[in-house]
Amino acid sequence: MMNTSMGILILIGTFVGLLIIKFPITFSLFISSVFTAMYLHLPMMSIVQRLVSGVNSFSLLAIPFFILSGEIMSQGGISRRLVAFANALIGRVRGGLAQVNILASMFFGGISGSAVADVSSIGAMLIPMMVDDGYDADFAVAVTVTSACEGVLIPPSHNMIIFAMAAGGGVSVGKLFLGGFFPGVGLGLLLMIPTAILAYKRGYPKEKGNGWRKTLKIARDAFFGLFTILIIMGGVVSGVFTATESAAVAAVYAFIITFFVYREIPLKQMGPILRNSLRTLAMVMSLIAAASSFGYLMAFLRIPQAVTNGLLAISDNRVVLLLLINLMLLVLGTIMDMAPLIIITTPILYPVVVTHLGMDPIQFGVMMILNLAIGLTTPPVGSALFVGCSIGKISIESATKAILPFYIMMVVDLMLVTFVPAMTMFLPGAMMA
Repeated sequence: MMNTSMGILILIGTFVGLLIIKFPITFSLFISSVFTAMYLHLPMMSIVQRLVSGVNSFSLLAIPFFILSGEIMSQGGISRRLVAFANALIGRVRGGLAQVNILASMFFGGISGSAVADVSSIGAMLIPMMVDDGYDADFAVAVTVTSACEGVLIPPSHNMIIFAMAAGGGVSVGKLFLGGFFPGVGLGLLLMIPTAILAYKRGYPKEKGNGWRKTLKIARDAFFGLFTILIIMGGVVSGVFTATESAAVAAVYAFIITFFVYREIPLKQMGPILRNSLRTLAMVMSLIAAASSFGYLMAFLRIPQAVTNGLLAISDNRVVLLLLINLMLLVLGTIMDMAPLIIITTPILYPVVVTHLGMDPIQFGVMMILNLAIGLTTPPVGSALFVGCSIGKISIESATKAILPFYIMMVVDLMLVTFVPAMTMFLPGAMMA
């Protein structure tokens, strides 16, 4: 017993200690795993094998293709076309450019699947435009950062693929994609409420309308980019493609549309696009590998069972337990990145939420991803928040204060996902029964 307790202390203590001194999270996970294995007299080869097996999964092949297609289309003019299309739809209301920001993020999220990519692409365009148009910089950053979280819920989302893998491979990626659609769109609609209230209160401007001919041209230009979503979702739902195959088809389609239809960037730009994609992929896959070895040691030390017993000892009330789990994920999301948290916490919480509380794995996956998406917008390590503040040239403190009303709407969406199963289960049940 003492041996196990000390092993848990070394694993968790080393990891937290390294994070406190600002060690990169990948190395923190790996080093704490190595130290724990040494203490437990486990062969180092077992840790190396876990590193390799963590990324040796066919389903993970979808991630590089989704990253590549998002990178191609974000640099090839798609984000500008989506902003123009959103502006044609909703720009004429009070605070129209802020509402356009939310709607454009909804569209772009269905292509990139990444909140940080959304902020980098849509935010780099709209935050300066909003500031020049008379919006407060902190408000512009708040709208951009929170609306970018739609991208991790609206399919395709590589984080859902990671969750399916972490849950043991028995969860349908296609159903997860469909399950995230209503929560993602619902998040956008909820964020429009404080945006509209603050826009009227502060007298933010309306955008000029377009004639019907110009609107049709804008819609036609945006169609090719939006069709990517139909390729991915239509292929997966119909059974024509697996998630991995749809990602590959989407990458080829993005290449053709960007370089042979839009033709805004030369073909030689493909080199930098591949380098950027490879850099992002290396970060994601190294995190997955390191988190896999960490998760293996947690299972070896029976940490999931201990957490399950601890939570059930606190209360047997389903509502109380779900609120506690949400609170725990929200807190963890403020100090760790999404991918490693999914791999680490899924095996721990899955027995509690799915086995003991009876929640469907699809609903649990969407609930977890929405929790951790909120963490992307919170200090001290919110990556989407950092990018937004860098673009808006404002401090983390002022941005966090401006985001407060939007946090409320994000938590409302989280509560709907947690306690209203139809929010996530209706589409998977109707289209992939």
